[in-house]
Amino acid sequence: MGDAGVFGITVSDLLFRKRQFLIAIGGAALVFAMTLLLAGLAAGFSVEINATVQSFGADAWVVANASSARVASLTPIVGSAAGRVAASPGVRHASPVIIVPQTASVAGVPPVSVNVIGLPIGGLGTNQATQGTDVRGSGEAVVDATMGLGIGKAFSVGPRTFTVVGVTSNRTLLGGQPNVYVTLGDARTTAFRGADLISAVLVTGIPTALPPGLTVRSNQAIEESSLQQMSAGISSINNSKVFMAAIAAIIVASLVYVTALERSRDFAVLKALGASSATLFGGLALQSSIVALVAALLATVLAQFMTGVFQQPVSIPSSAYLILPLVAIGIGLLASLIALRRAVSADPAQAFAG
Repeated sequence: MGDAGVFGITVSDLLFRKRQFLIAIGGAALVFAMTLLLAGLAAGFSVEINATVQSFGADAWVVANASSARVASLTPIVGSAAGRVAASPGVRHASPVIIVPQTASVAGVPPVSVNVIGLPIGGLGTNQATQGTDVRGSGEAVVDATMGLGIGKAFSVGPRTFTVVGVTSNRTLLGGQPNVYVTLGDARTTAFRGADLISAVLVTGIPTALPPGLTVRSNQAIEESSLQQMSAGISSINNSKVFMAAIAAIIVASLVYVTALERSRDFAVLKALGASSATLFGGLALQSSIVALVAALLATVLAQFMTGVFQQPVSIPSSAYLILPLVAIGIGLLASLIALRRAVSADPAQAFAG
């Protein structure tokens, strides 16, 4: 019997058992969608760090020598360092910045973890608002949309109360914590109790000499150091992706194996008609690959609707969409191998049994 005949029978069997296959496709699609979302969660850490760092418009950061260079945990330096950095050769513009994780209190809702970012009015990074206006004075704030506060709403951080004058988007850190942009003085009050301290000095141009105790770090170095802080979480997410793929393989393999058990007589007939083991494997591979690929296609749609269940940014990389069909085909072939033994062990004599 030719390969075309075996493959035709395989497709007919898919249609005949469509309810079973649809259930398997639905289950595998949910697992594949979670795999895509996990890839998006892992990438989200990098995306939010890069977006925040790049939004300041600086060429480099001047930080303390001993600083970890992580954007949300920089070692404080004295505020007067900004003036000395501004006078350093190679620096065109210098702007102090304070970046400190804090807790914000909003009436009627539980406290919210935020990243307070203090900038001098008109300094680097102050053009953050996509709605409303940027900060123009003490007591005003621009907040990320994930904080859920509209223009005119009030919240407090430590002893300071702020009014939202602007809203921005895609400005978070530490796995979805919204950024809150305020004046440098307000940030000092909330983070350092008014002490003359800053987190870093943002510069345009690259300093060729700096005051003692300070060093320059590129945007890329800040981004990489900040991402290392999230490395444990990213590793756990990536490991979970492997488990998701294993679950999808089990779902498809279970269906194909059960189907192979039910088709024992069909396999016997095919072998009696001269079908080879390779041809039988090809039929099983086609069947399982169709299930896996349709599940992968459905998963790409489901993933778009499921991103909203996470507070953390989800940025599914295009590579994940390209890899998923290959993973689906691999799962389909693996499922076929599991069922192959049942197919090749069918006795051709069974085809003529009463």
